[in-house]
Amino acid sequence: MSKSKAEIELDEFELVFAALAHEARRRILVVLLGRKGEMTAGDIVKRFQCSWPTMTRHLSVLEDAGLIRVEKIGRERHYFLNRKKMITVIENWLIWFKEET
Repeated sequence: MSKSKAEIELDEFELVFAALAHEARRRILVVLLGRKGEMTAGDIVKRFQCSWPTMTRHLSVLEDAGLIRVEKIGRERHYFLNRKKMITVIENWLIWFKEET
């Protein structure tokens, strides 16, 4: 049995909200936003007091949720904020709760 469009969207939202549930991941997004949406992995790790493996897990969760994307440029991994995904969540989920006027 295949999922409906609404069920697929809810599954995507669950990934986003699970990613946003952790304070460190929310902070990573804010730091990326402040850096014009792009940073290397090393620059991100320098801003936080956690180990590489912990940061790698946080970045993976954000990437799986579609909130960031990663590109290997030369020897470095660059992380980019995916603003479109955030807008999708605002427009397609949070809008449900907006008061009608």
